[in-house]
Amino acid sequence: MRGRAGDQDLLFYTINVESRIRPDHPLRSLKRIVDTILKDLSPLFAAAYSQTGRPSVPPERLLKALLLMALYSIRSERQLVERIDTDLLFRWFLDMSPDDDVFDATAFTHNRPRLDQQGLTAAFFDAVLVKAVQAGLCSDEHFSVDGSLIESYASIKSFRPLEEENQRNDDANSFKPRNAEVDFHGEKRTNDTHASRTDPEAKLYRKGMGKEAKLAHLGHALTENRHGLVLGVTTTEANGKAECQAALCLLDRLKSRHGLSPQTIGADKGYDSGPFYLELEQRGIEPHCAMLRQPDPDPRHIRPFRRDKVAARTRMRERLESVGYQISQRCRKKIEEYFGWMKTVAGLGRSRWVGRWKLQQQLELTAAAYNLVRMRKLLPGR
Repeated sequence: MRGRAGDQDLLFYTINVESRIRPDHPLRSLKRIVDTILKDLSPLFAAAYSQTGRPSVPPERLLKALLLMALYSIRSERQLVERIDTDLLFRWFLDMSPDDDVFDATAFTHNRPRLDQQGLTAAFFDAVLVKAVQAGLCSDEHFSVDGSLIESYASIKSFRPLEEENQRNDDANSFKPRNAEVDFHGEKRTNDTHASRTDPEAKLYRKGMGKEAKLAHLGHALTENRHGLVLGVTTTEANGKAECQAALCLLDRLKSRHGLSPQTIGADKGYDSGPFYLELEQRGIEPHCAMLRQPDPDPRHIRPFRRDKVAARTRMRERLESVGYQISQRCRKKIEEYFGWMKTVAGLGRSRWVGRWKLQQQLELTAAAYNLVRMRKLLPGR
C-alpha cells in the first residue's frame, strides 16, 4: 500500500540521540578518546577563564567543533555552525541536546586569542601525543621531518609596493571597483619592496624550479617512522632557511616536552645543508637526508670556519649507500601522507585565516585530528 506523508507537524518529539548513532560509527571511538583528554585538561581550561561574568561557550565544545571541521572537510566556521544546527551526529559529538541553541560562528573569533594566550590548542595536541606514546604507538628512534607550502588567504593582487601604503586614499565615499584589473607584466616584485595588504606576514615564495611564486606560509611537521604519527608541527615565514631552523626547533621541543630524542632523522633535498647536519650530530642524531647533485669543494680551498660543515656533509654522502639511509628514505614518505590529508581532507591547502598564529592553531588541531584517526586504527579494542 502506498504510504503518504503527514500534513500536520507534531507539537512534541521524543528523540534518543544515542540510538540514532550506529554502534560502529567511527566517531564513537574518537569521542571516547577526546572526552578523556579534555577531562584531563579541565584545570587548564578553568585557569584560562574568569570565575565571574556570563558563561562562555565551553572551550571543550569549541575544540571538538574544530576537530569536526578538519574531519569532515568543512570549509568555514560559519558552515560548521550551520552543520551543527542541523546534524544530530555533530550535536551528539559536542554533547548538545536536539533543542539546544547552537552558538554563533563569532564564538571562534572571540575565543581564539584566549586559546592562543593560554596555549590550549598546543596542550590538546600534546595530550593526544601523550596518549599515543603511552600506548606504544610511537617510535623513539627514527623520525622524519618535512615542510609544505600553505597558500595565504590573500590574493596576489594585494601584493603591492610598500610606498603605496602611505598614498592610499582612505575615503570610503569614493567609488572602488570590487575586483579591479591589475597588470603585473614588466613589474619586478620582491619581498623587500612589496608586501600584501591583506596578509602582511605572507611572503612571495616559490617551492621549486619551474613553479610559480605564491603568497604563502610554510607548515612544518615532525613524524615518527613506525606509524607516521605527527609529533610536532609549526608554521614559519616562507623563506629558504626556514625548513632547517624549524626542524631543529621541533626536535628540541619534542625532547623538552616528551623526553624523546631520535637516533636518525630522514628528510628530503631541501635539508641538504652542512650546518644542519652539524647541528643534528651535536644533538646525537644521525641525519639521513637526500642530497643535491653538486660536487664537493676542493679541500685546499675551504676556509677554516667552513671545514666542520663540509666534513659533516661528506659524512652524509658516505651514508647514502647504507641500509639505514635507504630505510629512512622509504619511511620518510609517510610524512607526505599527513601533508596530503592536511591539504585535501582538512582543507589546509590554503589558509582561511589572516595571521600566522591563527594558522598555527589550526595546524595543531589538524595534526591532533590526524593522530586520532590513525590511533583509532592502531589501538586494540577500538
